[in-house]
Amino acid sequence: MDIINFLAEHNHIFLLIVAGLSLLIGSFLNVVIYRLPQMMRSQWNQECREYLGLKNLPADDEKLNLYLPYSHCTQCKTPLKPWHNIPVISYLVLGGKCAFCRASISLRYPLVELICCIASVYVAWRFGFSWQTAGGLIFTWIAITLTFIDLDHHLLPDQLTLLLIWVGLFLSIFSIFVNSHTAIIGAIAGYLIFAVTQGLFHLATGKVGMGQGDFKFLAALGALLGWQQLPVVILLSSIIGLIFGLTQMAIKHQLKSNPLPFGPYLAIAGWICLIWGNDIVNLYLHTFMPV
Repeated sequence: MDIINFLAEHNHIFLLIVAGLSLLIGSFLNVVIYRLPQMMRSQWNQECREYLGLKNLPADDEKLNLYLPYSHCTQCKTPLKPWHNIPVISYLVLGGKCAFCRASISLRYPLVELICCIASVYVAWRFGFSWQTAGGLIFTWIAITLTFIDLDHHLLPDQLTLLLIWVGLFLSIFSIFVNSHTAIIGAIAGYLIFAVTQGLFHLATGKVGMGQGDFKFLAALGALLGWQQLPVVILLSSIIGLIFGLTQMAIKHQLKSNPLPFGPYLAIAGWICLIWGNDIVNLYLHTFMPV
């Protein structure tokens, strides 16, 4: 209790702890972002081989999980030393190159760690030493992971979207962000809004405009933030997606853009609503629906 009271009274120390922890978490998120899609692909291939009666054939996929094999260079496969895995600092000290083969290290790794650190510290500063910060940090870390996996693979894994739904519903039991009534309606409405929209789009065009991962992600945001925030999330994510889409077309000088993953825009919009959602709703009500 003394430690809890100390951290509650000394916010700057609490923020420093969150900063250090979030850098380490960001390093782990890089592992999840890189390995989870490979693990899923390996599982799918195994299921296909079993279905086709080819399960005795050797698998071409590298056997891995989130823990093994240990971190190594993706080029020379040499295991990294502990001091090569210090978030951000190791990248800067090594000059963005492998310590063994001098192959370039993607800027993605320190970028994810920095985004995780900055977003986590802001959540901790916004909510203070509270259960809201704990819930906000879990959402932030999952949202970052979903963002980069969707950017790379156009995939929102059930392992993360369903986990986030359950986290939102669990937190609602204690009314951390919203109560259970609001969270359950939010989860149902979030899923149905995109599911019905996709169904109508498919009937009209014969095309698939949105994946089911987006349905589950919006359901998770509804469970965490409540159904009242869903219109704000959808509006913000659409605006953000439009800006990025137009920017991409301008850069590539294409009138027709390639399919864009919608998960990153949902993640950004959801995080904005986590921090300022109530302020946005209240501003709208006072501006357009004054009493």
